[in-house]
Amino acid sequence: MNAVRAEVIATRRLDLMPLLVEHADEMAVVLSDPALYTFIGGAPDTPQDLRSRYERMAAGAPDPAVRWLNWVIRLREAACLTGTVQATVSPSGRGLVSEIAWVVGTPWQGRGIATEAARGLVAWLGEQPVESVIAHIHPEHQASAAVATAAGLAPTDERQEGEIRWYRGIRR
Repeated sequence: MNAVRAEVIATRRLDLMPLLVEHADEMAVVLSDPALYTFIGGAPDTPQDLRSRYERMAAGAPDPAVRWLNWVIRLREAACLTGTVQATVSPSGRGLVSEIAWVVGTPWQGRGIATEAARGLVAWLGEQPVESVIAHIHPEHQASAAVATAAGLAPTDERQEGEIRWYRGIRR
């Protein structure tokens, strides 16, 4: 059984806080810029839609061997939410693997928040029984490629739905 559970992760400037349904209203504003969906598809959710989505996420994955771990990114000095990070931890032939993703609201981009959050998440995953971390990034999304590189992931030759698979082994 996969016993990995989200907990608060503190970095130099950020608190990655386990996602709660109560975060939906503030996060709907953070994620409201349609430009955020250029590479990932979709459109901004209404606060009500986001609350419903967060309720489903909080209920967990239908497969008990899989953990959906989700955090909001809180910028301590401004006492506000700026984005999210997530990790889906699941079994593989070589132990647990974590697929990660991140998004930072447009007003907070360019400040190193995504990089700091992704590094914090990967470091935390390194303390869990996780063997490797992967991310899938659109080949033209240079900002996400830079975040993945800073978090120690490297691009592979593999593609999934047009996105490049990035990889990092974290077990010694």
